[in-house]
Amino acid sequence: MATDVMLKQGNVELLQATVLCPGKFIALVSGDVGAVRESVENGYDFDAPFAISKFILPNAHPSILPALTATTTTEVKGSLGLIETVDAASAVIAGDVAAKAAPIHLIEIRLARGMGGKAFVFLCGELPAVEMALNTASHHLAGEGVIIATSVISSPHPRLKF
Repeated sequence: MATDVMLKQGNVELLQATVLCPGKFIALVSGDVGAVRESVENGYDFDAPFAISKFILPNAHPSILPALTATTTTEVKGSLGLIETVDAASAVIAGDVAAKAAPIHLIEIRLARGMGGKAFVFLCGELPAVEMALNTASHHLAGEGVIIATSVISSPHPRLKF
């Protein structure tokens, strides 16, 4: 119902609305910053006692939407970087910060289902760029305690799938 309110009261596009695990639901919308802000506030306020969090990502990196919808055409080239977060919102922010920090390619932002709402960011690029992207995202979110782990595989096996 909160997602319905978001769509009715804001001129936004629904990107994704899904259950992540029992008791946790996420709705992602895009559009003009003001419209998104109004939409998110209305959705959050609709059922505030049960809402866990909200966030607005103004000026999102262009690779965020394809990474969220698993429609990126990027193949793993160079080094592979991984970020594991405690929640979906943190993964989206980490992916945005990483993509803006270094010349990397976001492969996917996976909002894990059935795992307490955790999420993963997969990215690739030259080793120094991947390391810089992971370090910048980790430092950006350090105060919130939402990064579970980061990893770099400097030369992943060609058959490695995730």
